[in-house]
Amino acid sequence: MAQVTVRVGGYSHPVACQDGQERHLTNMAAEVDKRIGALKAMGMQFGETRMLLLAALQLADETSDLQAENSAMRAGGAVPAAPPVAPSPDYDLADRLNALAEAIEGIAATLERA
Repeated sequence: MAQVTVRVGGYSHPVACQDGQERHLTNMAAEVDKRIGALKAMGMQFGETRMLLLAALQLADETSDLQAENSAMRAGGAVPAAPPVAPSPDYDLADRLNALAEAIEGIAATLERA
């Protein structure tokens, strides 16, 4: 089992992976880091946990869209046009994600006290 140290959001994280998957893991970490950089560029200045959560939510949303597109292609249906490569910052979405992150952190804090 290989060990790779990736840098995401300015922090180093040691991560284990299967031998031969080091480059793939590094590329995935770079994508997450890119998402965090975009969030910071929109003026978001949160802790590491919240930034990782917001980046994960963005990636999960894209994964969901790709799964729906894949299902439509397999069923022979029409495939929606690809989104623009570099969309402009969506400040409303950022505010909604921020509110969602705060709610999740509140729930986590309540569970930690229990």
